[in-house]
Amino acid sequence: MTAELLSQSLRLALPEVILAVGALALLMIGVFSGEKSAPLVTGLAIALLAVVGAMLIFMTGDGQAFGGAFVSDTFARFMKILALIGSITAMVMSMGQAKALELDKFEFPVLLVLATLGMMVLISANDLLAFYLGLELMSLALYVVAAFSRDNLRSTEAGLKYFVLGALSSGMMLYGMSLVYGFTGNTGFDEIATVLSSEERGLGLIFGMVFILAGACFKISAVPFHMWTPDVYEGAPTPVTAFFASAPKVAAMAILVRVVSEAFLPILSDWRQIIVFVAIASMLLGSFAAIGQKNIKRLM
Repeated sequence: MTAELLSQSLRLALPEVILAVGALALLMIGVFSGEKSAPLVTGLAIALLAVVGAMLIFMTGDGQAFGGAFVSDTFARFMKILALIGSITAMVMSMGQAKALELDKFEFPVLLVLATLGMMVLISANDLLAFYLGLELMSLALYVVAAFSRDNLRSTEAGLKYFVLGALSSGMMLYGMSLVYGFTGNTGFDEIATVLSSEERGLGLIFGMVFILAGACFKISAVPFHMWTPDVYEGAPTPVTAFFASAPKVAAMAILVRVVSEAFLPILSDWRQIIVFVAIASMLLGSFAAIGQKNIKRLM
């Protein structure tokens, strides 16, 4: 990659770069200032997310970066702003009840910033490797956040359940990506679409697509991959539950839309029935299962 291409790539990914550097700076401030720095780190984290959001609002120019693995367009910027709003809201909610919910640690806002960074990478992913990188960066931070109240048995149980089932879905998705790469010889969404348009698709490729869609459906809590959601939402601290129900869903939905509308568009007839079934099942089960719920967090 030439210096000019690297400069162009960094310009398109500047919000992510600033967020990554800011997260490291917040971590250093927390480490050297001690536990009493939690309110300061939280305030700085909110300011950092707000600055990145403002950058995205005024950012112009679409393009691909890092060899086509990262894409910046209007859709990506809009979804990133939604994810940032969800993250800022969760941090503001946590400030008023941090002591009671055991969230008064400087690691909490840092983890939310890192999770948000993963979401932004995920939303702009235009390659299977970038897709998985963003997904895991987001997921690893969320596993810890779910079990952040270590003295609360339900919170610990929520984190453990989320970790076990999340690791299973990540493994399934990674296997699906390996199948797609094996049958197409490419990891870029545009290249995969080109291969699918010109060649007859094999059964292994269909299995790979199904595994990728199943992993994405787990992240958006779509039926039948929703089994982790009620227990995790109930056990996690309330600001964390609000965060889980908003920002990660935005990122997962964005990458799902990008994958099916770009990489798998030539095989529309193969995945359309899957999406229709998942959508109808999620609406029906979500509506009827909510009738008997008495816990508002499980209802979400």
